[in-house]
Amino acid sequence: MKSRIILATSAALLLAVPAILTAAEKAKPAAAPKAAPPKAEVAKPAPPKVEVAKPAPAAPAEVQIAKIPAFKDPVAVVEGMEIKQADLDKALTGVLAQQGKSLAEIPPEQKPQLYQMILDDMIVEKIVTKRAAETKVTDEEVAGVFDKFKANFGSEEELTKQIEKNGETVEAVRKNIRTRLQTQHWVDEQLAGKIEVGETDADDFYKKNPDQFKMPEQVRASHILIKVEPEAKPDDVVAKEKAAGAVLARVKKGEDFAKLADELSEDPSAKQNHGDLNFFPKDQMVPEFAEAAFKLKKGELSPEPVRSQFGYHIIMVTDRKDPETMTLESVKPKLVAFLKNQKRETELMKLAKDLRSKADVKINLPKLPEAPVVEATTPPVSAPAK
Repeated sequence: MKSRIILATSAALLLAVPAILTAAEKAKPAAAPKAAPPKAEVAKPAPPKVEVAKPAPAAPAEVQIAKIPAFKDPVAVVEGMEIKQADLDKALTGVLAQQGKSLAEIPPEQKPQLYQMILDDMIVEKIVTKRAAETKVTDEEVAGVFDKFKANFGSEEELTKQIEKNGETVEAVRKNIRTRLQTQHWVDEQLAGKIEVGETDADDFYKKNPDQFKMPEQVRASHILIKVEPEAKPDDVVAKEKAAGAVLARVKKGEDFAKLADELSEDPSAKQNHGDLNFFPKDQMVPEFAEAAFKLKKGELSPEPVRSQFGYHIIMVTDRKDPETMTLESVKPKLVAFLKNQKRETELMKLAKDLRSKADVKINLPKLPEAPVVEATTPPVSAPAK
């Protein structure tokens, strides 16, 4: 399992975005056109990606790095190219920062494997970068990628500020872009002819996985949320319930639901969607909300405010869809793209494994305990998102 995880992350790294550009992208102003709208507060909360200890206050990067144990330096030598502990420290703190975590949050027993996984990614990156060094990339290609990042910030001046804020220079970023483009082109050359998917492949997948294309019953609903904080006192809860009842009364008297959602809803998504949640299956929403919504007919309003973990909801169902099976014709383009991407991921993992096995690599990290041998299995196949 460990090697499978490492190879998967290594394969992803073959086409990684330069770290400085990732940092700059995350730092762009909140008002940027491509900023994602906030999620509606009725959907089921997503499970955490990683189980970690109780969060501790984030420490400055230099403090976090100081807490990383010292290894023999360099931590690895890849075909004569050294990876210093400082490089590993920087990569580790960068990965944690992208996930909104600090080193203090990672349980001690997870750290050795984490170091090894990050180092393995860096090793594969070194190998690929070396193999791709002679791959041709034009100045126009580099400028095109740089201009895309510049567009996200509105001006080159603003982008330059963000780059310098991260301790880099514009010239270094352009050089990094060129290196990554070389990597992408080189990887594409290695995968040429190996990831082709035809319509017959899509037909076969569709026939063998009928349940993947069954759409459950769905409703389309709008809601107005009067938020109740988890630590709210009983008197506050009563006051919120009365406020929700007053809003419901206004809707019943004929006031426009969308306007009231804009004005009164405390769901962060209300300003973008005017309370409209679009179509959703029953299992997508928190149970209390879903139960109430699916009992309503098209055009009906919830008779009372509905309490959930988020607060009180006034719900209006605006449309319904019966269960159905998607036709092959309707899903074929997306299915072909999905199967091609799946095949690409498989080939990337093979490429990473092959490169790693043939390279001259010396690792100075302490060896991880041997994991029990488990027979490899093919991961379950999932259809593209419906």
